[in-house]
Amino acid sequence: MLAIRLVSGPERPDSLALPIRPAGTAEGRDALVTLQAGLPAPDDVLAEAAALASAARATGRAGEVHVHLRPGRAPGRLLLAGVGAGDEAGWRAAGAALARAARDETHLTVGLPGDAPAEAVRGLVEGLLLASYRFRLTEAGERPALAGVDVLVTDPSRYADVLTAAEVTARMTHLARDLTNTPSSVKNPQWFAEQVESAAADQPDLHLRVRQPDELAAEGFGGILAVGGGSASGPRLVELDWRPAGARTHVVLVGKGITFDTGGISIKPVPAMKLMRKDMAGAAAVVAATLGAAALRLPVRVTTLAPLAENAVSGSAFRPGDVVSHYGGVTSETTNSDAEGRLVLADALAYAAAELRPDLLLDLATLTGANAVALGKHTGALYSDNDELAADLLAAIDAAGEAAWRMPLPADYVEHLGSEVADLYSAPNQGAGSVLAALYLREFTGDLRGRWLHIDMSAPSWADGDAAELSRGATGWGVRGLLRWLGTLA
Repeated sequence: MLAIRLVSGPERPDSLALPIRPAGTAEGRDALVTLQAGLPAPDDVLAEAAALASAARATGRAGEVHVHLRPGRAPGRLLLAGVGAGDEAGWRAAGAALARAARDETHLTVGLPGDAPAEAVRGLVEGLLLASYRFRLTEAGERPALAGVDVLVTDPSRYADVLTAAEVTARMTHLARDLTNTPSSVKNPQWFAEQVESAAADQPDLHLRVRQPDELAAEGFGGILAVGGGSASGPRLVELDWRPAGARTHVVLVGKGITFDTGGISIKPVPAMKLMRKDMAGAAAVVAATLGAAALRLPVRVTTLAPLAENAVSGSAFRPGDVVSHYGGVTSETTNSDAEGRLVLADALAYAAAELRPDLLLDLATLTGANAVALGKHTGALYSDNDELAADLLAAIDAAGEAAWRMPLPADYVEHLGSEVADLYSAPNQGAGSVLAALYLREFTGDLRGRWLHIDMSAPSWADGDAAELSRGATGWGVRGLLRWLGTLA
């Protein structure tokens, strides 16, 4: 990750970035922009920056960057970064744009106005760190040269806590991206569990249990065993518990952890299978969020359950029409082995409701292609019967710079879950796919039905190219929103 420092008086920087904002509207082609008041730069540099902004017809919109060369002078490069309305989202967009505009520099100084709110620093730092992410298994390929950024403020101590929060959030998002981007030739359930063990090692008040296949069988986790039964790499159930002293609220997070999804006997076409290393993005997000809660010492208990399996094709793979017995005894008739994620989640939800008995229960999953059909590539689908709980989580997701939309749980769809040979039909053909998957999962929440949320985040878990703070590949979607939300529960 980039090294970020808060400083009050820099050395003469080679590259200096200054924020600009829209100042109003203008007739004709010239855009009206203004430099932020109270910027820590010499008067001649500020005057030149104002003139350059006007000459470049800058708009000041969030994420816009204009680069100007000043040969033989200091700074040698002047970057004018639009921050839009100057809110956290605007500064995050500016940070991301600066990370890309200055990628060939070794160091950058960003000047903030003397009255900059904490949200400006958080947005700027998150944007810088998230947009500079790159995933590589080898040293081949061009890497950005930018290694450090100084954020110039009048009182660095004022922003120390928010800097820590931004750095932890970015580091945990990077971890979720790394886990999701890793090819499935490396990544299987055991490997994933080992990564969690390594990340949680020596962390106070973090407790880890990893259930092996024989333990899953002994305790009745039939859904996880069925989905993982076709692979030579056996399934696992990771249980990671952040248990701070004095916590008054207990949240259980459940994340789908299919380390590769062939579709099983209901095999996927090749184009749909190519990126199925990302089918454990939900598990990566909830694990990273729990590690982040521990790193920030949030005073809320968080237990993460990551049911891990590889959905493979073999003579031991479960078949369409099989009946699976889940944790607690509820049975599912499975007519599509490519609807496997809900089977492993059902086990984990039933276990959480029966044994852990939390105050709140949330699951996150790359569950259906219907998510993208309904909401496009950037927005998760949120389901809950609790209006207040849904509104609080949506607000936290939005504040963190992610996007989700609440979807309905219509009562008349429930009849589609009826099976003639089992308690439930896991993947009905009628109705809306993402909605029916959510209704199915709700059946395993027991007494927590009114305190449960489900997010289908298949679409926003992956980016096809660099955009704002996202880099091509895994996005780590959910980590930022979950950490914001957990912080509100403290």
